[in-house]
Amino acid sequence: MLRLGEKIVIVADAFEQSLPIGEYGYLIAYDRNPDNAFDYVIRVPEANRNFYVPAEDIEAEEHLLVAEAERATHEALIDYALSTYNEKLFHHLMNGEDMDTEETEATSTESMSQADFIKQVNLRAWI
Repeated sequence: MLRLGEKIVIVADAFEQSLPIGEYGYLIAYDRNPDNAFDYVIRVPEANRNFYVPAEDIEAEEHLLVAEAERATHEALIDYALSTYNEKLFHHLMNGEDMDTEETEATSTESMSQADFIKQVNLRAWI
């Protein structure tokens, strides 16, 4: 739940009440009426108006900034992986694949029996 006085950003207009999407506002009240579809009352200084809004139409500024920073970091890492031809990093970023395949192979060999391990070594020696 958002706090009173918190700076918010309008992200949607579910009830098509001409909300200024993308504008900043401040949470000024909770709407406690259970018969009402609206959850909050916000003040938008740019429009010089108060609006009743549901919780889905607004987002805290802090959460949006964190999400934008993560998106920018992810895009920068993709650009870095492409410019340095780092295929492992690229696949990890795009698919979530494991980057350290040698570590996973080492842990899988520990859980093998001795006969399976020898079979695996002989198979690799053959190749």
